[in-house]
Amino acid sequence: MGLIKKLNKWANAHTYLILDLIRVMLGIVFFVKGIEFMTNHDEMEKLARPFQDVPGGMILLHYLIPAHFVGGILITVGLLTRWAAIAQLPIIFGAILTNFLGEMNTNYLLLAIIVLVTSLFFIVYGSGKHSVDYYLKMQQ
Repeated sequence: MGLIKKLNKWANAHTYLILDLIRVMLGIVFFVKGIEFMTNHDEMEKLARPFQDVPGGMILLHYLIPAHFVGGILITVGLLTRWAAIAQLPIIFGAILTNFLGEMNTNYLLLAIIVLVTSLFFIVYGSGKHSVDYYLKMQQ
C-alpha cells in the first residue's frame, strides 16, 4: 500500500491535462472495442479460431466484452484506473498473441502494442488529478 501512495503523490505532483486526455482516449478505445466485438460476430469468430483448442479459451472470450465495457468506463472517468488497466492486460496480450497464432494483421498488432504501452503507463501513473479517484480522495 505504501508503493501506491508514493506513486499517487508522484503522479499528482507531475500531472498534466494531456495525460488525462490520453487516459480518457484509452478508456474510449476499450469501450469502442467492446462494442465492436459484441456487434461483429464474424470478426469475433475469426479472432477465436486460434484459441479453439486452448483449455479455457471460451472463458477468455466471454471475459473480453464485459472487461472492455467496464474497464473502458472506469478508465475514462478515472475510477480504479490501475485495477481496470490490470484487468485489460490478459486481453491485450491475447490480442498480440492472436496476430502470431492466427492471421497477421499489422494494424491490429500496432494498436495492441500502443494500447499495451499506454495501459502499462497508467498502471504506474494512476488516474491523475482530473479523475474521480482524485475527487473522492479530496472529499475525505
